[in-house]
Amino acid sequence: MARLEQITRQRLEKLERLRGRGIEPYPHSYHRTHTCEEALKLFQRMEAGEVPTPQELRLAGRITSIRFMGKIAFFDLRDGSGKVQLFFSRERLGDGKYELLRDLDIGDIIGVAGSLFRTKTGEVTLDVADFTVLCKSLKPLPEKWHGLVDVEKRYRRRYLDLIANEETKPLFVARSRIVSAVREFLVQRGFIEVETPVLQSVAGGALARRFKTHHEALDEDLYLRIALELHLKRLVVGGFDKVFEIGRVFRNEGISTKHNPEFTMLEVYEAYADYSDMMGLVEGMVCYVARETIGSTRVKFGNDTIDLSPPWRRVTLREAVKERSGIDFEDYPDVDSLRHKMEEMGMEVDPTKDRGRLVDELISTFVEPHLIQPTFLVDYPVEMSPLAKRKRDNPGMVERFELFIGGMEVANAFTELNDPLEQRERFRKQQETQTSAARSVEDTEAEVIDEDFLLALEYGMPPTGGLGVGIDRLVMVLCGKQSIREVILFPQLKTKGD
Repeated sequence: MARLEQITRQRLEKLERLRGRGIEPYPHSYHRTHTCEEALKLFQRMEAGEVPTPQELRLAGRITSIRFMGKIAFFDLRDGSGKVQLFFSRERLGDGKYELLRDLDIGDIIGVAGSLFRTKTGEVTLDVADFTVLCKSLKPLPEKWHGLVDVEKRYRRRYLDLIANEETKPLFVARSRIVSAVREFLVQRGFIEVETPVLQSVAGGALARRFKTHHEALDEDLYLRIALELHLKRLVVGGFDKVFEIGRVFRNEGISTKHNPEFTMLEVYEAYADYSDMMGLVEGMVCYVARETIGSTRVKFGNDTIDLSPPWRRVTLREAVKERSGIDFEDYPDVDSLRHKMEEMGMEVDPTKDRGRLVDELISTFVEPHLIQPTFLVDYPVEMSPLAKRKRDNPGMVERFELFIGGMEVANAFTELNDPLEQRERFRKQQETQTSAARSVEDTEAEVIDEDFLLALEYGMPPTGGLGVGIDRLVMVLCGKQSIREVILFPQLKTKGD
């Protein structure tokens, strides 16, 4: 800390010296003619004789290297597109201007004007005729530009990570392209993008603990949404036959390599479709996005190479759980018998969990880690999916799938339940099955009955297929990252002082 304070003090002194010479270190703007990348490409065309040599180029960016050699100096200048070497000479700048360079530091932002040439070592360089201080940096860049390796500091101060680690920015550029490609795929197929409320009086559509807030003007408690589903289905009732939303959802739950309390979801609803149609949709979408953004349907993920080319494997949930755990959950039709069987196997079982959550625990413990290649787990017990339509030939199951890639759930889809009477009864039964221990916890994960949604169903919703995709996890797969914090610019961290 003493060293940092000393550096800061020295930079403040330089700041005052600049101001003492009549230089404003924080001007309002600077009009550059080219980015660093554009300048390098222009020079290649100049050397090829394709374009004439411009009289002057104006670049701007952050100083990342300083090397003084008597009456000359070499700086590296980096902007959002790349890096260009700068050449300063006392002879060209004059003594006064050249001496100003002594008050510049790595991390400062400057604008430069000059012409391009190639040095004896072959590096394209700007011969600087003039420069302007655009921003004086008061803190040193991490580890003198050798990279920021402290993982928590990278997440907590992402701006330093972006400055210091060259591989970080391309990752988030890739994320942006992935989201854009998802939109392109859906819009090309006639889907309409919409926005639904983040603040909700009833946060439903998933089983999750909610974040609670208070609206002062309304004097009413509200919740951050935990899913996009129920409002999007209202739009299907209203005549939006193909609709989607990409938005943030919030769940007041744990943090792990696969979970962040706020994350980005894509939800898609198509009238007159079912969960089989959603399988085809998500297969086509992921394949399209992979080709458009990374140029291949084969991606490296940890020690595995994942092939995203369809068709993807389909296996029933019952078969997968039985194969990996030895438990056929249909042999244990109530929560007590299933809990007893799991305890016999040495598993620690939360007594507040209902049968659906126990089956979910079997999936995450025994099945999920083995689903590296894209796999649809299909057909779930009805108590696990209160918003899904019953399976046509097995009323104890629902038409639902979860998509797993890289050992984690990436997507979830239903043939949507559109019978308002059955939907109300499902909600009622689910609330009844919550144990007294779970009900005693404020903001429990129980599905809340949304009366306005049930009213919308009573007006009639057509047969509908619904799909939810975790955008953050999709980015993890396509970019080969095994922590969700790597693909979220500002992941949630516990607040702490410096």
